[in-house]
Amino acid sequence: MCKDDSKEAVDGRRMLRRAFLCAGLLCLTLMAFRFGVIENDLLPRGCGSGGSDSSLSCWLTWLLTQSFQGQRLGVFALLFGVLGFLTGQRLCSWIGWIAGVVGLVLYSPDYAAVGMLLGLFALLRSYAPIVSVACERGQSQTGAGQ
Repeated sequence: MCKDDSKEAVDGRRMLRRAFLCAGLLCLTLMAFRFGVIENDLLPRGCGSGGSDSSLSCWLTWLLTQSFQGQRLGVFALLFGVLGFLTGQRLCSWIGWIAGVVGLVLYSPDYAAVGMLLGLFALLRSYAPIVSVACERGQSQTGAGQ
């Protein structure tokens, strides 16, 4: 375990803490939306099918229900989670992880769970070298002085 508090190690740890805090807040917000609005039937009901009604609330309701059908949120999270895991690109990993959190809360748990985990693994893998290299630098500097 690294006891070094070098700038790179602290920045990597701080970034991961912020990411987990943001994901937790996003999850709580989505759960409040799901149980406060969706499951209490507070969405508009007098809309035409296919989002043909011109009001913004009807269009958003149609868009929201389309994301539930066919596990579309989950497939989106899985796609970006796999891309982030295979390519190591942080942006794809972030999108896969955040979309996975959204999909888990909003009725797409099957594919979203896998996409979220793959995105999270890729993020952890991409930030681990920053922390470990900073630890190795700090240990080699303290070891050389003894």
